[in-house]
Amino acid sequence: MENYVIRCAACGARNRIPAAKVGAAGKCGKCGAVLETDGLLADKPVIVTDIDFENLVLKSPLPVLLDCWAPWCGPCKMVGPVMEQLAVEWRGRVRICKLNVDENQKTAAMFQIRSIPTMLIFDGGRIKNTLVGALPRQQIVQAMKQFL
Repeated sequence: MENYVIRCAACGARNRIPAAKVGAAGKCGKCGAVLETDGLLADKPVIVTDIDFENLVLKSPLPVLLDCWAPWCGPCKMVGPVMEQLAVEWRGRVRICKLNVDENQKTAAMFQIRSIPTMLIFDGGRIKNTLVGALPRQQIVQAMKQFL
């Protein structure tokens, strides 16, 4: 049986969740806060907006790879299929998210997104790395290695 490691949104402690318990609410072993595991096994990128950015990215129980993109951007269209593949491969270990910068300018401005595609890596609610441009899959994987 496979286990997943998720971070408590309240205290930041890492908790091991058995695959059979995914979808059921659990409790943090350190602080007792409720652990939400519903979205843990998403196998496609999660769409993020200004409104739900904090809950889906900053309070994510998993490390997050946030793809900042726009529908008119050619290089963004090249990165899109890579994000789809990684969402399947990293299911339960990393949350892959997409933020349309044209529709969510508040969040884009907060992180000073000036060029797209830009990928932001978050862990424990903190930004850990920024990747700019239509990078090859291998370069994205290399940047994410420490979070897998």
